[in-house]
Amino acid sequence: MRLAQLDHTTLTGDDRALYQDMKSGIEKSFKGFVAIDANADLVGPWNPWLSFPKFGKPVWELVKALADAPTLPGPVREIAILVTGAVLRADYELYAHIHVAEIKGLADDQIRAIVCGQRPTNLTREQGLAYDFASALAQGGEVPELVYRQASATFGQDGAAEFIYLVGLYAMVCVTLSGFKVPVPTSDYA
Repeated sequence: MRLAQLDHTTLTGDDRALYQDMKSGIEKSFKGFVAIDANADLVGPWNPWLSFPKFGKPVWELVKALADAPTLPGPVREIAILVTGAVLRADYELYAHIHVAEIKGLADDQIRAIVCGQRPTNLTREQGLAYDFASALAQGGEVPELVYRQASATFGQDGAAEFIYLVGLYAMVCVTLSGFKVPVPTSDYA
């Protein structure tokens, strides 16, 4: 890792408050993978965000906005996140969201195909659309009009916007993880 693991006991003031907010948000919304280590320090993308709170705090606010009462179904969200992680090749993100995708009901063969960069053949219509929309967004360039129209018709205008911001957020997560060379934890589930 390119950054030292931040010791939360050394944080003060606004940085300490950000740590507490992140820790409580992780405990509430991010289950099934290691995001808090045995010393109660934050790992994964949270360590870089805490290390550079000028950038990390606004990203964390977006995380909370997208985690608070999402309108998209859990499997659809996880397909979007896994596709983004597979395209951007972020190991920690894939490690974490493979676990979440299992919890949200995606089958092992579906998850395996997605993390290998392939579109599973056994997706529902809604899940297939999620795969196509996320693929188009994560690979860059303009999303095909047909894909956007179908996403808006299927998920609603607000749902399509949520989807776009979700992929954008996880692209940021992946870039953070890759840029700082954040490792996958050596221990299993949290």
